Amino acid sequence: MNASRTLFGPMPVLAPLAAVAIFAAAGGAFAQEKKDVAPGDVKYHAAPSALAGVPMVESRNPKAPPMTQAEFDTARQIYFERCAGCHGVLRKGATGKALTPDITLARGSDYLKVFIAYGSPAGMPNWQTSGEMTEQEVDMMARYIQHDPPLPPEYGLEDMKKTWKVIVPPEQRPKKKMNRYNIENIFSTTLRDTGEVALVDGDTKQIINIVKTGYAVHISRLSASGRYLFVIGRDGKVNMIDLWMEKPDNVAEIRVGLEARSVDTSKYKGKLGDFTDKYAIAGSYWPPQYTIMNGDTLEPLKIVGTRGMVVGTQEYHPEPRVASIVASHFKPEFVVNVKETGKTLLVDYSNLDALKTTEIGSAPFLHDGGWDATKRYFMVAANNSNKIAAIDARDGKLAAITEVGKIPHPGRGANFVHPTFGPVWATGHLGDETISLIGTDPVKHKAYAFKQVAKLTGPGGGALFIKSHPKSTHLYSDAPLNPDPKISQSVVVFDIRNLDKGYTVLPIAEWAGLPDDGGAKRVVQPEFNKAGDEVWFAVWSAKDKASALVVVDDRTLKLKAVIKDPRLITPTGHFNVYNTQNDVY
Repeated sequence: MNASRTLFGPMPVLAPLAAVAIFAAAGGAFAQEKKDVAPGDVKYHAAPSALAGVPMVESRNPKAPPMTQAEFDTARQIYFERCAGCHGVLRKGATGKALTPDITLARGSDYLKVFIAYGSPAGMPNWQTSGEMTEQEVDMMARYIQHDPPLPPEYGLEDMKKTWKVIVPPEQRPKKKMNRYNIENIFSTTLRDTGEVALVDGDTKQIINIVKTGYAVHISRLSASGRYLFVIGRDGKVNMIDLWMEKPDNVAEIRVGLEARSVDTSKYKGKLGDFTDKYAIAGSYWPPQYTIMNGDTLEPLKIVGTRGMVVGTQEYHPEPRVASIVASHFKPEFVVNVKETGKTLLVDYSNLDALKTTEIGSAPFLHDGGWDATKRYFMVAANNSNKIAAIDARDGKLAAITEVGKIPHPGRGANFVHPTFGPVWATGHLGDETISLIGTDPVKHKAYAFKQVAKLTGPGGGALFIKSHPKSTHLYSDAPLNPDPKISQSVVVFDIRNLDKGYTVLPIAEWAGLPDDGGAKRVVQPEFNKAGDEVWFAVWSAKDKASALVVVDDRTLKLKAVIKDPRLITPTGHFNVYNTQNDVY
């Protein structure tokens, strides 16, 4: 559940000792199951689900406390806005524990109300005592989770085709580039709360176009040719933007699910054929599945479900969400990472009528990651297992699993050459202040390969993205989910040539020069330009507060430019075309 709102409605006011007594009487089971969850991790996983307004099949449990239809509808909305990211759509558990009736009915309403109101050492927010939920809401939510979870609808080919639009058919698109923009240095910046991306000219620092997309775009990805930009919203909407147009804009769109996160395109060209730009793929959180589409039009061609058994326990999981997806450079394969089951699927797309899949087990809960410098090994974070799995895309196997810090969150990670350990890939963490360096060269630096060779110490947890560049001597790390504004409003920079000297702090939010309007001004996602001599940051505030983009000179670590525009509403992730197309990070 998200710390931005109390989960349950009003509840009886209880003194702390009374609350402790109820916990003790109930065995304190919830609170003891998982300890020391970082506030940043709770905030990250508890972001609103796109399923909040989707009609669902409801089944009331006669053993549960009664609820009116209005109460049930309100509680369902609160759950999907604040709780589903941690506890799952079906309440089977993910980052948070399971909240199914077989568990919650045994606890009873009094226990559940205290748990919701006061939180727990395990990371459950104190929804009522923080003022984020009323007593009535706490009571309502305690009753709601004793009822059977409402079931969202499935979403198949017929549903997708109803949303599929080819706005500009391929034959009507430009035959050559029709603008004078340096396309390779365009940035695609997510405008989270408006359902848009801003295309920004990296040379002139001017906005080229604001393009309508799905809600809360999660990532932007480039076609192998670099012509088409693909973005996916958390509501499952995929947009295809043609960068050759006089003013780049949408040429096709589709909704592949009710909630989603990942998209990519086929990149393989070799002895087995030329598949560049032939297919696109998108993965869904709900339903748990991935969809392969025509790379020119987004026509859905193949849908594959991911429900199955969890690595290790071999227990069935009904909701294994598709997290990150990347395209292999070695084979006509997509690398599909399935969150709850802890499996990486190598999906051979050379023949969709006889789809071949290699299943590699690593550890739950697979999330995000990036290639090593050779683009052979995909380094993916099993974030709540505190591990990084290295997937060998050439040989089709698990190369290694490396223990790292608490809740790794690399984004795509960062590659650089360490003075002692050779090529390394780095990740920051949501749950602690460390940055882990993992060796990635099993040939010339075999002794260090896929081992955590060093740990850097940053200012605190809550980090989301880390970044370097082959032409840079610096390593950047943000911490937008750190509870301390001094940390969340700045970034730290390490000198790769002398990592032992610690970090330099850059006051990015201060440099933005935004009005003192109460905005959070969280600094997120360092991203280099094509040349590798500038680093861009988003200064992210609420949708009714001023935000900005800040550009830093990588050589001097001085402010170079600030991009302000009233259309830059809640800017979060941003992706440089050349670096994203070529997996440069």
